[in-house]
Amino acid sequence: MEDETLLNEDTEPPGAASCKLAARQGIAVAAVPKHNFPVLLKQLTPVAGSHCNPAVQNYRKQFFPFISDSLWNDWTWQLSNRLTNGADLARIIALSADEKAAMGNEGIMPFAITPYFASLLAASSETDPLRKTMVPVRQEAMESPQEDSDPLTEERHAPLPGIVHRYPDRVLFLATSSCAAYCRYCTRSRLVGRRGADLPANWREALLYIAANKNIRDVLISGGDPLTLPDDKLDMLLGRLRTIDHVEIIRIGTKVPVVLPQRITFRLVSILKRYHPLLMSIHVTHPDELTPEMKQACTRLADAGIPLGSQTVLLAGINDQAETMKRLMQGLLRIRVKPYYLYQCDPIPGSAHFRTPVSRGLEIIRQLRGHTTGYAVPTFVIDAPGGGGKIPLLPESCLGHEGTDLLLRNHEGRIYRYPDSGAGRRAEPPCPEP
Repeated sequence: MEDETLLNEDTEPPGAASCKLAARQGIAVAAVPKHNFPVLLKQLTPVAGSHCNPAVQNYRKQFFPFISDSLWNDWTWQLSNRLTNGADLARIIALSADEKAAMGNEGIMPFAITPYFASLLAASSETDPLRKTMVPVRQEAMESPQEDSDPLTEERHAPLPGIVHRYPDRVLFLATSSCAAYCRYCTRSRLVGRRGADLPANWREALLYIAANKNIRDVLISGGDPLTLPDDKLDMLLGRLRTIDHVEIIRIGTKVPVVLPQRITFRLVSILKRYHPLLMSIHVTHPDELTPEMKQACTRLADAGIPLGSQTVLLAGINDQAETMKRLMQGLLRIRVKPYYLYQCDPIPGSAHFRTPVSRGLEIIRQLRGHTTGYAVPTFVIDAPGGGGKIPLLPESCLGHEGTDLLLRNHEGRIYRYPDSGAGRRAEPPCPEP
């Protein structure tokens, strides 16, 4: 049974609420500087842990033995104590020569990872899937001719800083350039984590633009990661959007439930649920991210009536096997997240080692379709370079006509006929002729 105190504390984070309350000793968050291991060893007294995830608990004992449960589970502590350089990370994992060299390259996207997410890498090798998504390698500095820093031409579709207006009825609102952790294949690597990013300082002009365009009914808040914003700022932004009558739907794109589940506090959830209809797209990469902490974060969001969908990027050597993708998609359904999009990796600079042939994604969809519930099969899309938007890709199942019979291939490769009696009356057949 959950501790009654926890049930009444709106800010209690995932990772603690499903355990009995542990020792309350520790120091205030405001008193904790960015981590300095020798200083912390002198200043703090060890506190018994009560974390529900055994792997994370062991990691904490080894690398953060003097950090209390209340601090570890405070999302602001996690953010202010992110590992941001090679020296930080080398305390946790043995860096390869390639990783060490990349860490010193100022030309690539900044590096940052939360202490929590670093726990998932602690015992890893350099071939570990999650490690490859977060730790830079020298290949990131190798740019090929077909790559572009803005492959989706967001800047061309930006009528003002922070607003991308590509589709008629919806806009992308880039509310921040900060993330809790930086994925190495990010389509906005030109912006995220960088000072001076061309984003609105106070959102006023962006909100005026949305209010003035009455055809905008859907606003996607992204960045960076909007859930790294303080509660009051997020509340203010959502509140102002809700004063615009023609904005029907608000969506949030985030990876916070994965890399910083402590952020999903009861207080945050109570703010979000004021602004329905509000949907959330969660960026998930691999089954190893589906921890007890992430499950609890998603449960809180789902219980607040927020529809959750996943967005996954297809990545070579990370999740490009059908069995891995099946485990991920089925695992997402178990924590009430609907698999939504599977993206072909965008051709950003230095992404060649991440990109797979498109045929690989089609094969994965083919191996999912009919071999698991349809709810677990995402839509495979290419966000077309040049600003063409999301274009869905499907394995070939419609083979054309024989007479008025439509020939169809099922998940087993067998051919079936559908009596398409209206085909002869159409100007064009629904499928190419075989």
